[in-house]
Amino acid sequence: MINGHPLVDAHVHAARLPTLRPAWRDWAEQLGSSHPWQDLYDADGTIVPERIDAAFEAEGVDVALLLAEYSPKATGLQPIEDLLPLVKHNPRRFKPIANINPHLHYPVDAELERQLAFGAVALKLHPVHGGFSAADPALYPAYQVCRSAGIPVVVHCGTSSFPGSSSKYADPTPLDDVLRDFPDLTIVLAHGGRGWWYDAAAFLALSRDNVWIELSGLPPRRLPDYYARHDLTRLARKFIFGTDWPGVPGIARNAHAVAAALNLDDETAALVHGGNALKVYPGLADG
Repeated sequence: MINGHPLVDAHVHAARLPTLRPAWRDWAEQLGSSHPWQDLYDADGTIVPERIDAAFEAEGVDVALLLAEYSPKATGLQPIEDLLPLVKHNPRRFKPIANINPHLHYPVDAELERQLAFGAVALKLHPVHGGFSAADPALYPAYQVCRSAGIPVVVHCGTSSFPGSSSKYADPTPLDDVLRDFPDLTIVLAHGGRGWWYDAAAFLALSRDNVWIELSGLPPRRLPDYYARHDLTRLARKFIFGTDWPGVPGIARNAHAVAAALNLDDETAALVHGGNALKVYPGLADG
């Protein structure tokens, strides 16, 4: 809880270190240097469920959404199976998010169904790390599964510093075609257009009820600058809190900083910190 209302971190990388490229470890150590995230791992580079559960409890996190990712060209692999011990340890706090890469998974709908069977509450696409467009018709069968299951599609929308990334796929504009073909599909823009696409992300979120902006990886103090061309009071009501853990200087610290930077009233802060996520991602309030 934070200020009496739920705190949901919608963007957490709880990966096993041996499956990742060295650049991921460098990123985590640089951006997460102010908190001892390495202490949550055992000697083999696997997160200890009891340790991360206690750490997130201490940060006030009620629900953490754990990201799988299959991006061998960029960050490496974060298989959904590696998240399951955390989910089993505390299914109320930890919820997995599925991931597909059309260069690796075929048929994509079958792979998504397989991952949903593990309890995934959303589908994450990483066009920048995977090297594909989110508007590729090859993904449409997966979108059909998401629409039928009532789960959102989270799309990485912003630049990435990892070797092997393709920033040309970070533009959210092609998602307008997806929304045309799937008008009732819920889409969450992770990283909110980081780089050159803040305006495009904001326009999509403000013009469509089923598009949301997730704030992971964005310094809170810069948010008013990033979205200066838009009604920030209105736009904030479409924000979902996320940190990109472990690449963040503390979850609670980040949550308080978001509320302060945006000068949020208590009602809007409650939406950003957890209320919007509870609305968008199914099953988060179970228990």
